[in-house]
Amino acid sequence: MSWTALFHPPDTLAALALALAIEAAAGYPDALYRAAGHPVTWIGRGIAALEAGLNRGGARARKRKGVLALGVLIAAVGGAALALTAAAGLAGPVAGLLLVGLMCAGLPAQRSLHDHVARVARDLRGGGLAGGRRAVAMIVGRDPETLDEAGICRAAIESLAENFSDGIVAPAFWIGLGGLPGGALYKGINTADSMIGHRTPRHEAFGWAAARLDDLVNLPASRLSAALIVAAAALHRGASARAAHRAVSRDAGRHRSPNAGWPEAAMAGALGLRLAGPRVYGGTRVADAWMGDGRAEAGPADVEGALALYRTACALLLGIAAALAGAGFLLAGA
Repeated sequence: MSWTALFHPPDTLAALALALAIEAAAGYPDALYRAAGHPVTWIGRGIAALEAGLNRGGARARKRKGVLALGVLIAAVGGAALALTAAAGLAGPVAGLLLVGLMCAGLPAQRSLHDHVARVARDLRGGGLAGGRRAVAMIVGRDPETLDEAGICRAAIESLAENFSDGIVAPAFWIGLGGLPGGALYKGINTADSMIGHRTPRHEAFGWAAARLDDLVNLPASRLSAALIVAAAALHRGASARAAHRAVSRDAGRHRSPNAGWPEAAMAGALGLRLAGPRVYGGTRVADAWMGDGRAEAGPADVEGALALYRTACALLLGIAAALAGAGFLLAGA
């Protein structure tokens, strides 16, 4: 089989379905992480090296060097993913597809995200505010000491919604479109944004290109993630798909992020909550619009309700990938 066969839509979608199923069942094994690290840590080391070597000079020079660093990163990540896809293709149609699916399984983070958010509700119940603050500090950047119980729970739900979009739906979208190279390139861009795409004196110019490109590549997934949450709400008693859709239509565009507002508004409306709004990062109060028009007093039960919607939305994503892959194979064989 030619390695290029793994870029045909039925194959990329089948690899996506395999990757989502494998990652949901097994996550990223701790033993593998200890032995070899994770794709994000490999990419992160490259970004750190580029940043250390290039991020100097005036603002204009830093911006140019940031574009250069992003180009080098994209070339390196894309080249490595292409080589791995080519090597997998040599194993034959079935084995090659399985190998690509296994490699793609390291890109979405369904299980890890679920476990981290579930821990917030569990530790809040078992350890009070101190336990909840410690757990939520693992997944959000805001100051945990400023959060009461409702703030902790809202932060956990917001993180779940936003990371459903950029941690699961976005890599899935790009895997489905471009196989392992598509997913790996997305992960490289997203990791660069998380490391250098900050509005700080050191990174505002150097990370400009990474931040803008990350906004662009996340546009499709943010809209799709909102649709999946709305669909999941329609399947859950006690959640409202109508309110979720209404919140997205009204509030998503008011969020300071061009993408985060979509899944956050959908989750807020589905659960009858208000999410986002003003919050504190590094001692600085950040003003943002509220997503949803429900109650602000969230509790551990709301976190668990959000996780239930998340599990259903992940299952819908897997079902769509599998159905499209099956349809693609049928059409290819016709």
